[in-house]
Amino acid sequence: MNFRDNKLATFLIAGALLLIAPLIAQQFGNAWVRIIDIALLYVLLALGLNIVVGYAGLLDLGYVAFYAVGAYMLGLLASPHLSQTFPGFAATFPNGLHAPLWLVIPLGALLAAAFGVALGAPTLKLRGDYLAIVTLGFGEIIRVFLTNLDAPVNITNGPKGLSQIDSFKVLGYDFGKTHNLFGLEIPSVTGYYYLFLALVIVSVVICYRLEQSRIGRAWMAIREDEVAAKAMGINTRNMKLLAFGMGATFGGVSGVLFASFQGFVSPESFSLNESVMIVAMVVLGGIGHIPGVIIGALLLAALPEVLRYVASPLQQMTDGRLDSAILRQLLIALAMIAIMLSRPRGLWPVPEHGRMRPGSPDQDPEPKGTLS
Repeated sequence: MNFRDNKLATFLIAGALLLIAPLIAQQFGNAWVRIIDIALLYVLLALGLNIVVGYAGLLDLGYVAFYAVGAYMLGLLASPHLSQTFPGFAATFPNGLHAPLWLVIPLGALLAAAFGVALGAPTLKLRGDYLAIVTLGFGEIIRVFLTNLDAPVNITNGPKGLSQIDSFKVLGYDFGKTHNLFGLEIPSVTGYYYLFLALVIVSVVICYRLEQSRIGRAWMAIREDEVAAKAMGINTRNMKLLAFGMGATFGGVSGVLFASFQGFVSPESFSLNESVMIVAMVVLGGIGHIPGVIIGALLLAALPEVLRYVASPLQQMTDGRLDSAILRQLLIALAMIAIMLSRPRGLWPVPEHGRMRPGSPDQDPEPKGTLS
């Protein structure tokens, strides 16, 4: 059996495991399937941020804003809020505007991309910490707007959020309901798992194609040395805008999926902590390396839920003097510090990233080539 056959067998085994994973997890309760669903959403977010941070080298701390844009777009298009608030809208759409899946996902991607370009345009000359501060402010501005756009015209319903958001329906299959398929019970969380998994696979393919394309190589050249990239004829302005826009599309699609999955959105779901967590997933897994980013997202998405079972016994040992939620955050921070101390380049870093001068320990004895 040659290498190609081994690779094909690996993909087939991995595919089979991914297909049966929710069926096994639901035997222990739908809560475990829900954790996997949320982890897949974080994978989508981390893949999108990896385009901005990993490929183009632009530190974005406001990425959660695009997540919020996609979620609220679906909340407005697939909930009774607009019909209940605006009589003119109710007269035109008496039953509400129930946008289908094939419309809201591309629309969410386009809307988030527009916001990404709007963020990137004023920050083209900023780098490093300055860019991080500006993007952080952009994310907070979006959250504050969502919180306060309930007066004088109630658009977002303010801190109360939007509820009664429609679940997705594909060819008559309602992801919000439990179905029976060949004698197997497929609850809502399991149905959404397969939808999320399909979109994650599509996103991974897109990211790999971008990485190997001329655009991807241009982004990496900007990441390594923007002045040299510009001297080589790369239009750094357009490439940066494209990175912001392309990365934002993943956030918009993730927000659409999140809103449909939850059936409710509020500004509290899009705080600064979410942005920091997504950045941590990319850094922890390995900046610029798709498999590493996926591992980092899965690990940090599942770690808080796993540590929930560790924090409770520790709280009991202290007679309840420690808050379990705070203790759980402390354990997450300690775990991240331990991982980054032992693996400073991430759990699975890109092979070409971080090489040093000839003879250094981090360099391969026989370099495999250069970036063309």
